[in-house]
Amino acid sequence: MDRLVDLPWLVSPPTDFRQQVRSLSECTPRSRALAQRLAQFRVDSSDLHRLGIAINQIASDCTDTIRLGVISNGTTDLLLPALSASALRHGVWLRVVGTAFDQVAQESLDPKSNINRAQCNYVLLAIDHRGLPLAPTPGELERAHTTVDSALKHISSLRSGLHNTSERTIILQTVPQIGSRLFGSIDREVPGTMSWLIDRYNDELRVSIENSADLLLDTAALAETVGLSNWHDPAQWILGKFPFAHAIVPIYADWVGRLLAAARGKARKCLVLDLDNTLWGGVIGDDGLAGIALGNGSVIGEAYLNIQRNVIALHDRGIILAVSSKNDDHVARSVFRSHPEMLLREEHIAAFQANWLDKASNLRAIAETLSIGTDSLVLLDDNPAERAQVREALPEVAVPELPRDPALYADTLLAAGYFEAVRFTADDRNRAAQYQNNAARSRLLVASTDLDSYLQSLEMRALCRRFDSVNRARITQLINKTNQFNLTTHRYTESEVEAFETSAEGLTVQVRLVDRFGDNGMIAVVICVEEPPNWVIDTWLMSCRVLNRKVECATLNYIVACARAANIRSLIGSYRVTERNGMVKDHYAKLGFELLETDDSKSRWALDIAKYEPIAVPIEIMEIARPAETSDTSTVGF
Repeated sequence: MDRLVDLPWLVSPPTDFRQQVRSLSECTPRSRALAQRLAQFRVDSSDLHRLGIAINQIASDCTDTIRLGVISNGTTDLLLPALSASALRHGVWLRVVGTAFDQVAQESLDPKSNINRAQCNYVLLAIDHRGLPLAPTPGELERAHTTVDSALKHISSLRSGLHNTSERTIILQTVPQIGSRLFGSIDREVPGTMSWLIDRYNDELRVSIENSADLLLDTAALAETVGLSNWHDPAQWILGKFPFAHAIVPIYADWVGRLLAAARGKARKCLVLDLDNTLWGGVIGDDGLAGIALGNGSVIGEAYLNIQRNVIALHDRGIILAVSSKNDDHVARSVFRSHPEMLLREEHIAAFQANWLDKASNLRAIAETLSIGTDSLVLLDDNPAERAQVREALPEVAVPELPRDPALYADTLLAAGYFEAVRFTADDRNRAAQYQNNAARSRLLVASTDLDSYLQSLEMRALCRRFDSVNRARITQLINKTNQFNLTTHRYTESEVEAFETSAEGLTVQVRLVDRFGDNGMIAVVICVEEPPNWVIDTWLMSCRVLNRKVECATLNYIVACARAANIRSLIGSYRVTERNGMVKDHYAKLGFELLETDDSKSRWALDIAKYEPIAVPIEIMEIARPAETSDTSTVGF
């Protein structure tokens, strides 16, 4: 069995794991915290099933639960609880709705089906080659293409049926290859073989969702990762119509969980690196530059080079890099500056913590420096004691278990799926550079004599535009992952964001901030819903990276200008209390809104458009038309 099937990056469970599962009850803070901790352990399919049943019950009573429907041509009874447990491992409270065996068309096309009546946020179409019209016709190219088209039309009709009943996101699976080969090595090259049909179907399926809000679960890649001989179990299919071997359930459920987490904006975005025996072999403080193992010519040295290559690849796709090492700062930096085989350099690192504090304290400092939550961090550390200390002090930080062989570190980190993506945007690619530019802004702030002169020196421009298809994925990311500067914490799928985008009523705003250090990317999202004669602010969120720059004031100036143009009388804003958004409790009061009503969980505010006087800000506000309209920009006047 492939070494990754058992999720080796997770820690082994305690001896009383089952007893702790039995103690889970209703949706109380204690049960929620315990369930989240239990979801982090590496358990077999049986214990994962037990845990999933308990979590599914708790999730049914929690307000932040999302609903996933599963439609399959196979038996999914053993899978459904595992999905709930695995999603919670990635920060998602999930209630799973199943269907009867092989009721794919009925559940998708009937508006009164169980799935459609359940109003699921996501629906997983878990269909393999046995549930598609893929009849082999070896050597008949034209018929083979017709067969693939027929299978794609079948999936398209299922998608349409599900979309017609609700604004939801469909998760489509690629199809794993079969294990048998009629033609041996050329089987996938002969038109019309099952192998050929599956390859063409998967290619076309990927293309079909490129410009949609639906998601792709690359089950074919997963099957290749664990090995087709491990994936397929003909006896279990014949016996109970199980679509893959029972042993695959934990890793399949984990892949679904990490995909849902990414769709909800919960994917990790910062990799924190230990140094000694993690990026190089040995201890720099004891062994010196010449004594550490790093570089070509030795097995150990090349293993650490491989780690660094993969870390740089993550950086290049937008993952923020940081360092946390028990070391003297100048000693730790000397390897980055002076070792000839060192691939990582200081310019790759957005936050550098080398001192003698405990790892948990350093991780908190890194999160504060980068203005991100500790739940955005992944710690790569070879030391079991350090890993245990962080898991105990900061359970929200992802800390993968590592094997003894450093040659396996990189594969283990990537296999854990902490940095899962459902889309790859320009902002994603540039994220690491944006955080490094923030460090330069911080240095400028220290050198400035006062805040106003600092803000003026940044030469800021706020680029405001309505929602559009080009940036829809990034807008959805921000809506689902922003917790602190978020007035209501409403969460929306990409399909729901698209509905706001295409609505002729109300207002949608995406804001990018550019200054003399570079592009900060999209940093604010606002949704106003029209309730004549007013606009109700359904969503207002901002990235904490741009706090204290008066961006919220500039954003309000722009919203009011749009409201006046639409003859809107008032803006109505709400603040909904959560565990993490206390920083915006006085947001509306500071902006001049009047309090309408309040209690312990929420408050409601109003702003009279006619009486509003624009706030002076050191930011040039520029309105940008949607791409389909024009590429022109204009400065907004007040």
